[in-house]
Amino acid sequence: MSDIFSSSAVLAGASARPARPRISRASRVLRIAATAWVSMAGASQLVFASYVVLFYGRAQLASQPQRWNEIMNRGYVKGDVVFNAVLGLHLAMAVAIMLGGFLQLMPRWRQLAPGFHRWNGRIYMLLALGMGVGGLSLIWIRGGAAGDLSQHLGTSFNAVLIIAFAGAAWRHARARRFDAHRRAALRLFLVVSGVWFFRVGLMLWLVVNQGPVGFDPRTFTGPFLTLLAFAQTLLPLAVLEAWLRATKETRPVIQWATAGMLIVCGLATLVGSAAAAAIMWWPNMLPTAG
Repeated sequence: MSDIFSSSAVLAGASARPARPRISRASRVLRIAATAWVSMAGASQLVFASYVVLFYGRAQLASQPQRWNEIMNRGYVKGDVVFNAVLGLHLAMAVAIMLGGFLQLMPRWRQLAPGFHRWNGRIYMLLALGMGVGGLSLIWIRGGAAGDLSQHLGTSFNAVLIIAFAGAAWRHARARRFDAHRRAALRLFLVVSGVWFFRVGLMLWLVVNQGPVGFDPRTFTGPFLTLLAFAQTLLPLAVLEAWLRATKETRPVIQWATAGMLIVCGLATLVGSAAAAAIMWWPNMLPTAG
């Protein structure tokens, strides 16, 4: 992301060699805050992906797919070959897309391996489309997903945006509108991460309130979970839009405010991720879990 902060300047009366771009302190802090959040989110998603592989993958390899139901409501249904396969593929695509997404965000990869960036991006967008369609089918055709109608609508909204942003990123890339492609790809990355945002947000809420507040943990319903089902999509997108605007701002106050917002988001991500890893992910990554 750091390449978007570059500017050009030439010293008057100096040689034709351009001077090093000057970056304001506010711009520098904004860049550091954004990079720190991306790094933190990347580490957290890597742990989440490891959890998916080690729990769900190990259960499948051990011919014990029924263990999926220890965590997931109606994860494995005996005899439902089609949707059991859809769910397994959905989980596998989630792992692949988390790993591929961060490679797409790295400017260095785009510079050193543009061919890899293009093909990884194509695969990423296809996987995103598969995840969006698969998620909608699991909710509305198979049924039995955790939560109530409001949460299903929130998750479906996320899936629809995944499909929409994947299509937009593809169209802009084909038309060589690279700035628009980059914005669509960033939005796609965030909405694809919705399932991760939901878990981190839930764990952060539990830590802050020292227990379930605003929802019933037995039925997994309540106003907070309804809010979170939509916030997992809308809140990250709002933060992204604020950041995109701040990178084009010349007023330091806007850049400082946005950097402060990113720092708060980073701290929230750190706390929520640590809680999710300690409570949900790490215990189920151990061979003796369950």
